[in-house]
Amino acid sequence: MRILLLNQTFYPDVVATAQYLSSLANGLAERGHEVRVLAARRAYDEPARRFAKRERYGRIEIERVGGTGFGKDAKWRRAVDFGSFLLRATLRLLMPPGADCVVALTSPPLVAALAALRCRLRGERFVYWVMDLNPDEALAAGWLRPGVVASALERISRFTLHSADAVVVLDRYMRDRILAKGVDAARVRVVPPWSMDRYAYFDQEGRAAFRERHGLTGKYVVMYSGNHSPVHPLDTLLQAALQLKSDSRFCFVFVGGGSEFSRLRALSEDLGLTNVKFLPYQPIESLSGSLSAADLQAVVLGSAMVGTIHPSKLYNMLAVGNRVLYVGPERSHISDALESTGSITPGGAGTKDRCSSHYIRIDFGDVSGLTVCLEADWVNWREAGRTIVSPASRNYSQNRLLPQLVQIVEDAVAPVKFGVSSNVV
Repeated sequence: MRILLLNQTFYPDVVATAQYLSSLANGLAERGHEVRVLAARRAYDEPARRFAKRERYGRIEIERVGGTGFGKDAKWRRAVDFGSFLLRATLRLLMPPGADCVVALTSPPLVAALAALRCRLRGERFVYWVMDLNPDEALAAGWLRPGVVASALERISRFTLHSADAVVVLDRYMRDRILAKGVDAARVRVVPPWSMDRYAYFDQEGRAAFRERHGLTGKYVVMYSGNHSPVHPLDTLLQAALQLKSDSRFCFVFVGGGSEFSRLRALSEDLGLTNVKFLPYQPIESLSGSLSAADLQAVVLGSAMVGTIHPSKLYNMLAVGNRVLYVGPERSHISDALESTGSITPGGAGTKDRCSSHYIRIDFGDVSGLTVCLEADWVNWREAGRTIVSPASRNYSQNRLLPQLVQIVEDAVAPVKFGVSSNVV
């Protein structure tokens, strides 16, 4: 099959959607399909960095279009960057060559609508891989108010969803939101993100090297690694660091980028927090070492965001065997995944059981509860060293989930030719 993949980010960019789409591209190419990618030239988190206009990545042909690079410091800057990419992408999508199937993600918003329109006009198959759900996310975050614009965006979203031959969502909460929009349940498939099996594993040597390189030796490290976004509110972690400011045992490490990264760093500097470090995205080849360096890995989900976004960092954390700190609502895909592993037992807030479990859940703003747990856990850490949770992410491995996604794409075009579909979780 001739398959076109459409998204703002792709290899060698380091953000999550680039990594997942690159994995899908490789999976399809290994099945013998002709794979092309249309992406942006500018790196997602480093707009000054540009990739080649055309590149061959293994058996995959990549074409990248230009656009503005104002960055994420203001909403208007992001909007202009998104708009310039969409304009350039539209011009390319209207031109040959054709495809049997177009797979579109959700970065930036509305890019999948372009794919839906193209497929309608050309009679091509369309698979919509929903990484986040808009305008639902924008409304929940307060970036968009109900009104004419929101209604127009909702109509575009419904057009995109109803145009798709298959809609791939990341969890049951997202599925419920999409079914409520009248989409045929038979076309909506749940496939969670997977752990990066090649790079996500406990690495004792990499842990020691990372900790030494960044002055973390002998510290109890609480780490947040990934996209720093307003939809993942990190103030509870920063306030805990403030409360433990004079306690030299603890260090809070923020790794990654995003629109909130610079704000949090500036706030940390204003507060004089010497127990907080901010580090850029790490190369994928170093992922095992950076994740292994933490004694507690944090995953954060805004309460209103359940079903609209899906922090994928959790699956690498499970693969590495990290203990997990979950800041967010009691029920979400995060709590579902953590409990489904069978090796973790959530306890009550601030209780001894909670603090000793592999899974700690804290409500937003419960800074005192978090510090109580950290102080109690430090005693165990001092006596036993890093607590390694037996990796229980088999259900979320790339080897299991990627073939399911490849099968969905193949079945969208020729289910008989490519065999019976796998069971999709």
